[in-house]
Amino acid sequence: MADGLSDFIAGMPKAELHLHIEGSLEPELAFALARRNGVRLPYPSVDALRAAYAFKNLQSFLDIYYQGMSVLIREDDFYDLTWAYLETAHRQNVVHTEIFFDPQGHTSRGVPFRDIVTGIRRALSDAETKFGITSRLIMCFLRHLDEDDAQRILDEALKFRDWIVGVGLDSSETGHPPRKFERVFRRARDAGFRAVAHAGEEGPPEYIWEALDLLGAERIDHGVRALEDKALVRRLAADRTTLTVCPLSNVRLCVFDDIRRHPLRTMLESGLAATVNSDDPAYFGGYVNENFVETSVALALTKQHLDQLARNAFAGAFIPEANRQTLLAQLESYT
Repeated sequence: MADGLSDFIAGMPKAELHLHIEGSLEPELAFALARRNGVRLPYPSVDALRAAYAFKNLQSFLDIYYQGMSVLIREDDFYDLTWAYLETAHRQNVVHTEIFFDPQGHTSRGVPFRDIVTGIRRALSDAETKFGITSRLIMCFLRHLDEDDAQRILDEALKFRDWIVGVGLDSSETGHPPRKFERVFRRARDAGFRAVAHAGEEGPPEYIWEALDLLGAERIDHGVRALEDKALVRRLAADRTTLTVCPLSNVRLCVFDDIRRHPLRTMLESGLAATVNSDDPAYFGGYVNENFVETSVALALTKQHLDQLARNAFAGAFIPEANRQTLLAQLESYT
């Protein structure tokens, strides 16, 4: 890529809508927290842990992802984790971020919900004060667990309704269709939460239909298999449903065997409101700018494509319209 386009990406104001905060746990911080909390990791060094990031599919990643969570025990751990991501986001000119967190992966280990959400919330608040980054927090249900467990964690989330904007659905997609969580999503929406869902990454296009029709999802996380269903593409395009695409993640998890075969450009040219995000950047080789740069090189994206991707993200953010127009104006003045 020409240096000019790389510099354009670096300076472009961006929103990130698909970021798992636990997936931003870099090996160096994992070992520091392990030492602080007396946790023994099954790897002798930072390099050995990083070398284990050779994934065959989503499940092989999740096995290590949940293992890494073991170092997150105290409120300050969640603060430090979130702050590290926000410092990187600031350097990459992310001006708004909507962060996923997986409380069931922590409460099952005895970590209080309050400590999780308070640590994350403090970091988000401090980043807005220091960096001007606005943010929203989205709680995800783990789809490999049952709906009753999701209902229990929703009970906890309701106590912090002012801090959590929405609910999502993540973890192992294959064999866990969205319909499994129809009731808990209905209850969450009735309580005023926004709804998103991972669908159409490893799972079929039918999972996207279910996320939309049964869960009431306003955004689809990933959604790269939507192109297999022409009727679905027409619906998503007509409704301008935001798709939070994560190119480097898709390649590292073998959804596509080469970044040059990623459908992001085709998605845009099909009228889909695709965006670029980093998913679990500590594990997948890059934060949002790296996703933009590597995808732009591989797919020959133009500045017009990049501008559209950034606009789609601001358009799909869960923010008041006045805030959206302010962010879009920043992008307009930049491009």
